Amino acid sequence: MKTDVEIAQEAQMERIDAIAAKLGITEEELELYGKYKAKVTLGAWNRVKGNANGKLVLVTAINPTPAGEGKTTTSVGLADAISALGKKTAVALREPSLGPCFGMKGGAAGGGYAQVVPMEDINLHFTGDFHAITTAHNLLAACLDNHIQQGNALDIDVRRVLWKRVLDLNDRALRNVVIGLGGKAHGVPRETGFDITVASEMMAILCLADGLTDMKKRLGEIVIAYSRDGRAIRAKELGVTGALTLLFKDAIKPNLVQTLEGTPAFIHGGPFANIAHGCNSVMATKFALKFADVVVTEAGFGADLGAEKFLDIKCRFAGFHPDAVVIVATVRALKMHGGLPKTELDRVDMAALEKGLANLTKHIENVQKFGLPAVVAINAFPTDTKEELDFVEKKCRELGAEVALSEVWAKGGEGGKALAEKVLSAMEKPSDFHFIYDEKASVPEKIGAIVREIYGGDGVTFTAAAKKQLAEIEALGFDKLPVCMAKTQYSLSDDPTLLGRPTGFTVTVRELRVSAGAGFIVALTGSILTMPGLPKHPAAERMDIDEHGKITGLF
Repeated sequence: MKTDVEIAQEAQMERIDAIAAKLGITEEELELYGKYKAKVTLGAWNRVKGNANGKLVLVTAINPTPAGEGKTTTSVGLADAISALGKKTAVALREPSLGPCFGMKGGAAGGGYAQVVPMEDINLHFTGDFHAITTAHNLLAACLDNHIQQGNALDIDVRRVLWKRVLDLNDRALRNVVIGLGGKAHGVPRETGFDITVASEMMAILCLADGLTDMKKRLGEIVIAYSRDGRAIRAKELGVTGALTLLFKDAIKPNLVQTLEGTPAFIHGGPFANIAHGCNSVMATKFALKFADVVVTEAGFGADLGAEKFLDIKCRFAGFHPDAVVIVATVRALKMHGGLPKTELDRVDMAALEKGLANLTKHIENVQKFGLPAVVAINAFPTDTKEELDFVEKKCRELGAEVALSEVWAKGGEGGKALAEKVLSAMEKPSDFHFIYDEKASVPEKIGAIVREIYGGDGVTFTAAAKKQLAEIEALGFDKLPVCMAKTQYSLSDDPTLLGRPTGFTVTVRELRVSAGAGFIVALTGSILTMPGLPKHPAAERMDIDEHGKITGLF
């Protein structure tokens, strides 16, 4: 069987201006990055902003397992299938991070015959958006430390500097560092650390801003430190908001590429879903909705993380909502949620499948709690039996969700037509979209609503440190912002070992952070880290490039 990169390298891509023309985007509205990549200018928005929005499909999944679910693959294949049914279609996805690409998770361009291309470019440097974020973030950090060095007119408490530095790689050795060593000329010594770029508040701002003016305002509102008398100090007080914004003058423009079958693909922004809000940019989604009749987008990890944040955060800020939600599952992953070891997933075990189905059941219920129709996509594997597939289908229908087998990995758009027809039908059903919580509620009430309604837990507890931070958040008036939960992706709870549908648990919030520029509060639970580490054998060990520039090992 060919690898993903081999399939992508054999693709006969269309020039990007031809892809743009399918949506009615003119050559003058493109900024070309070679033959097959482009940015869409902000001027294009002015031409189409009065157009009616197309239909929006959100693709999410069950809680991920090592058995794999295939959410991005399903998103790409579904878009190709809807396009093949005669609809003007686009897919809107996140950009991959180099950290997981070289680490354990791999790239994020889909797989098999449902990929976005040029796959190598998308998974590596692409159009430089992440580099712009990294540079802007670190410019703010450098200016902050320089301000302290040059007399500290803002009276910054060096023990309460919040703004770390970032790098778009997994590097656990940089989680905690001391800077400013070497004497007076080299800065003021203090403890700090590095986060991965996709965890930067600036990544969230890029993905939630609706233009450069909004972005400049949001960048200025970032809380970077506290003064010695407890005042929150904003980035704008350093006088570098304009400089930060100009670094985003190109990064803010949505990127346009294509699928293997020539469906237009907007790929822009990439916050993680377990430590950030896990959705591509509002701007890219808005552009796609104005240019296409149907837009397929995705949210990171399971519906308890990415979809909840898409619906409670992104939709709240952007003013749109999905017309249908697709939940991706596999028989293998469901059996693993039912307690079957990874080494035995090929065998039929109906008891494990029935037990594991509780995880899918919860995600279906959650989508319905938002007032949206759910469609289950069963990502097909050769080891699946008719008995297993029929059992999953029966259970889904009992819960009021449509279900279809997805074979897009092996067959591309052709393998997703049954799913596409179910999705198109679901989009025509009446919906009653609403948020899970009122953003004006207290922080404990908002987090408690997510824990009870979405995770199925009994409630939430706060550590002593989190309680102190909560009191400060309330005193500073930040408590009316939406909440972004930083939680393990592997379980509905905050314990990654509790698979399936755990009950009787409470979620412990150990830290609260204000992302005033992005417009939300981050609640950290469990052992979630904002700078991941590499596994024992990182994917980087399997990658290579030959003298002709041909890449191998990238997936």
